Amino acid sequence: MTDILAALGLLLVLEGALYALFPEFMKRMAAQAQVIPGDTLRTVGVIAAGFGVALIWMVRG
Repeated sequence: MTDILAALGLLLVLEGALYALFPEFMKRMAAQAQVIPGDTLRTVGVIAAGFGVALIWMVRG
């Protein structure tokens, strides 16, 4: 459970840093996400999640 909370905290730090450092870029990215078809976003999300699981699996071994 502590690993999940640590991962969630790291996610919030990274996302918050992106919004704090590059607010205009993040606004453009959010606007572009609305134009991209849902199936494409879903596919990219599944691929990213798969890479994340693989990375955690390699690191935690």
